[in-house]
Amino acid sequence: MQPLFETFMMVSFGLSWPISVIKSYKARTAKGKSLLFLAAIFVGYICGITSKLVAEKITYVLIVYIINFCIVCVDISLYFRNLRLDRLADASRSRVEESGVSDQG
Repeated sequence: MQPLFETFMMVSFGLSWPISVIKSYKARTAKGKSLLFLAAIFVGYICGITSKLVAEKITYVLIVYIINFCIVCVDISLYFRNLRLDRLADASRSRVEESGVSDQG
């Protein structure tokens, strides 16, 4: 019975990750995202997976851990993509501001 409840918890928790990935992809910005939070979740899933493997409790719950872990990895990669896009946008904005200032001078 315990694995069933753990699976329900993991599925419930894991439902938020696809939503987060979609929002990250569409937003195209890292603003409002916390890399520290994502890293903590990443480490938590590694610990959960390792716990299952060390205890030799290889059940369907492990599959849910791995799926959630993979989705968090996608969200982390989108964070870095969006951070790069933010930097490009900031650099572009700076160039426009600099050209505007030199035109007035």
